[in-house]
Amino acid sequence: MSDANSLISHLIELRSRVLKALASVLIVFLCLAYFAQDLYRLLADPLLQSMPENSSMIATDVASPFFAPFKLTLVLSFFIAIPYVLYQVWAFVAPGLYKNEKKLVAPLLFSSTLLFYAGMAFAYFVVFPIAFAFFNSVAPEGVTVSTDISSYLNFVLKLFFAFGVSFEIPIAIILLCWTGVTDAKTLRAKRPYVVVGAFVVGMLLTPPDVISQTLLAVPMWFLFEVGVIVGGFYAGNKTDDGEGEDDSASDSVAEENRIEE
Repeated sequence: MSDANSLISHLIELRSRVLKALASVLIVFLCLAYFAQDLYRLLADPLLQSMPENSSMIATDVASPFFAPFKLTLVLSFFIAIPYVLYQVWAFVAPGLYKNEKKLVAPLLFSSTLLFYAGMAFAYFVVFPIAFAFFNSVAPEGVTVSTDISSYLNFVLKLFFAFGVSFEIPIAIILLCWTGVTDAKTLRAKRPYVVVGAFVVGMLLTPPDVISQTLLAVPMWFLFEVGVIVGGFYAGNKTDDGEGEDDSASDSVAEENRIEE
């Protein structure tokens, strides 16, 4: 009965955490809904700045002028509420973690959020202006560039997600090193394969042009190097902690033997 009660209590807490996370997204959405049109205009600005004069975006679907801005607002609300959502995840799993695991997970949750935001900002301020200028410059003569607002939204959301996830590479490397799956020395030896893999991933996640691929691959390579450096530090700390625990255990056994004698 105690195990069943414990399971039910965990499920109740999980439901509470999920509802709080959803409520935070809904509250942010309600606050931003009034500015939905302005938010979409801000998102479309990199494309509009690179389009030829006397051209504009179009809406091929009847309801897309209404739904596209609100879809953007909903996704943006989730991105803004990510810190609170991750806090709810942390509050749920923290009681089951050891002290050294808490010391690792808490800063990783904070840094992963910042890196995800950094990836999105890099895409908006660096990649979008260059990529859209390239696309418009290679349009065949006589072709009017008029992008559909729903297609544009889906395109940029994919890029936001791709760059946000790609910027999480240091977090993944730190976790791999801390859990003992690999180490910094092994990762450094595989650097040539990582560079090739970064450009392959850039080719798959970005539009089919060399500029966008390079703008994703180079930061991934740089973040890999950062992850290797920090991952080696975390692995070293784990080794030191393990040695300290072994020494404490040895001292405890020696003390027990002395008392028995």
